[in-house]
Amino acid sequence: MQNKNNKSLEEKIDYLKTMCKLKGMRVTPQRIEIYKQVANSCEHPDAETVYEAVKGSMPNVSVDTVYRTLASLEEMDMIFRVDNQLPRARFDADKTPHSHFICVKCNEVYDIFLDDGEKLQLPKNAEKYGEIKDINIQIRGICNKCLQEQKNKQN
Repeated sequence: MQNKNNKSLEEKIDYLKTMCKLKGMRVTPQRIEIYKQVANSCEHPDAETVYEAVKGSMPNVSVDTVYRTLASLEEMDMIFRVDNQLPRARFDADKTPHSHFICVKCNEVYDIFLDDGEKLQLPKNAEKYGEIKDINIQIRGICNKCLQEQKNKQN
């Protein structure tokens, strides 16, 4: 489900084009398509998933191009890695404030958005360590799907 505060995909693509120009990078069809796959997904895709999706419309794209493009998008702060402890790096292009629930059994990643009027409370001394750019809270546990499967096996 998309967060109601999200920019439209067209606005995100326009921002990507602006950032590429500011960084002196070419705006290539591959870069746009790879970014679209991450930006348009709530699944937090890994590089292989992005590659499989992109090669449908761009059969000549290479896995290496996908990995390099994801790295450059991350450098440009257009996407971020959800968690470094997952078996494969998963990416998120949703820069609105939100947290993630990560299932320790199936590695599924779920977005958790704050309700209207709800705010995250940072520890009072967090800023003493430096300038805060992003807040990314990760909650680890067992998702409902895995809990149900576990329950079904026990019965």
